[in-house]
Amino acid sequence: RPVSAFRELVAADNHEVFMNLDELAETRSVRYDGTVYEQIPVVLTGAEEQARERLSHDHAEGLYRVTDVLYCPAESLGGRTPEQGQTLGLSENGVFFRRFRVERSVCEMGMLEIELEAIDE
Repeated sequence: RPVSAFRELVAADNHEVFMNLDELAETRSVRYDGTVYEQIPVVLTGAEEQARERLSHDHAEGLYRVTDVLYCPAESLGGRTPEQGQTLGLSENGVFFRRFRVERSVCEMGMLEIELEAIDE
C-alpha cells in the first residue's frame, strides 16, 4: 500500500502544482493522429536550437533543429501515448499548429513526457 499511496501523492502534485495554469502550465491545443485535443494544460520546455546536420545532397541552408519537451496529463490525450516518429501538432498563439516529430514518449504516473523535434528557419 505505501507505493500506491506515494503514486497517488505524485499524481496529485502533478495536477495541482506542475499543471497549475497560474504557475507553470499553459493551455494549448494538440493535434495527434487526426484528433484535436482542445485547450489542454501543458508545460513546454526546451526550445534547444541546434544546427541541423547537412548531408552532401542536402541543399537547405539556414535550417535548425529545435527540440522541446512537452508534459501533459495522459488523460488529456485520451490516455494515448504518442508513438516515436509520428507527427504531433501544437497550437501557437491559438491560431495555427506547429508540426513536430515525436522523438521519444513515455507515460509515468499519469503524466506524459514527449520529446519533440521541429525543423525551424
